[in-house]
Amino acid sequence: MDELARKLGISKKTIYRYFKNKEELVSESLQFLLDKVEKEIETHLKDGVALPPLTKVVYIYKVGLKHMRSFSPSFFFGLRKYYPKAYDAYESFRKKIVLGVVYKLLKEAQDLRQIKADVNLKLVCELNLMHMENIVFSKLNLLERYTMPQLLEHLIVNNLKGILTFDYTKECYLLKHT
Repeated sequence: MDELARKLGISKKTIYRYFKNKEELVSESLQFLLDKVEKEIETHLKDGVALPPLTKVVYIYKVGLKHMRSFSPSFFFGLRKYYPKAYDAYESFRKKIVLGVVYKLLKEAQDLRQIKADVNLKLVCELNLMHMENIVFSKLNLLERYTMPQLLEHLIVNNLKGILTFDYTKECYLLKHT
């Protein structure tokens, strides 16, 4: 709080006039950032209505990574450890985006036969959560929720052969080279 007050050029007393404690300050600051990220994603998805669903998914991850770059892994660890209310808000936001928005876009792509019909999209989303957070946020224990053959198939095999259908892979290739 001393450092923040110094950087803002105000007293700690002034900060505490607006926020009851550090938890509230961190929670409200994080919520402000999450709202900004969500609006950025929504604006692009609305503006890019004609974009294919997989392009929209890539954009969502691009926005997320752009914002995540400004934080260190220790920030997220500290958030989880010292500011559980703020961390819960982040966790809720992440699930809303990945298990909601991204999942729906992947389902749309699957319905368009761009993703193989046998791909478990929920598992793909959960594996992306794990990958994106680089184990920092590893609350999910996929070993308890899925069988080893399912995990092996979706984590290793499908990543090797890809989740796209052959026809869509070919179409994407042709689009890039025309």
